[in-house]
Amino acid sequence: MKKIEPIEIDEVIRSEEIVCLYLYTPMCGTCQLAKRMLEVVEELFPLLPFYQTDINYIPKRAAAWKIESVPCLLLFQHGNIIKKWYAFHSVPYLYETIKEMLPNDYRKRD
Repeated sequence: MKKIEPIEIDEVIRSEEIVCLYLYTPMCGTCQLAKRMLEVVEELFPLLPFYQTDINYIPKRAAAWKIESVPCLLLFQHGNIIKKWYAFHSVPYLYETIKEMLPNDYRKRD
């Protein structure tokens, strides 16, 4: 998962057809566990870009996106949020729920 700076967020969200953005805080233990699960899931979707950013540095953006808590995974399509995950449950759960939301092109594996 590539770390993204707050100043880059708009450009990435607008330039990619579909993108995952993981929001976390460094002191959140659950966020660390969720990140490890996402790193596994990321390997299963080689065509889907995954980014991460510390929510502490984007408070206005988090409010505009109505982020309720962290960890949070956002799925954007054409610059719009199409799904939010707060409960990560397990790697299989994340894999299946992300797969359901993706266009077929992104489901292909290398």
